[in-house]
Amino acid sequence: MLACKLAEKAWRLENTVYIHAKDRRDAERLDELLWTFRDGSFVPHGLAGRNDGTESSPIVIGCDTHGVEARDLLINLCDEIPPFAEGFPRVAELVTSDENCRKASRKRYAVYRDQGHELNTHNL
Repeated sequence: MLACKLAEKAWRLENTVYIHAKDRRDAERLDELLWTFRDGSFVPHGLAGRNDGTESSPIVIGCDTHGVEARDLLINLCDEIPPFAEGFPRVAELVTSDENCRKASRKRYAVYRDQGHELNTHNL
C-alpha cells in the first residue's frame, strides 16, 4: 500500500516511476492494487512485458533485471539492489518493521552509502 501511495505522489509531481517487484506474481498484485488502493484514485500505470500499450505509462511495474529504462524514481520492493538502479536519479527503498526486511535494508543502505549516494530516511 505504501508503494502505491508513493507512486501516486510521484506521479502527481509529474515524475515517472518504475516499481521493481520481487516476481511476476507480486508485480501483478501491485498492478491490481494501484486500481483499488483508494476510492476514486486513478494512477496511470502499466505492467512491463504485457505488450498492451501501457509500457509508456508514467508508472511501470516489473520484475525483470534487464531492459529497464531509467525513470525519475525507482521504487525497489526487492531484497537486493537491482543492477539497473544506477540509472535512476532517485531510489526509494521501503522498510517494514519485520526483522528480516530491516536486516536486508541495512545491507542495501551500506552499499548505497559505500557507492557515494546521498541518503535520506523518512519515518512514516
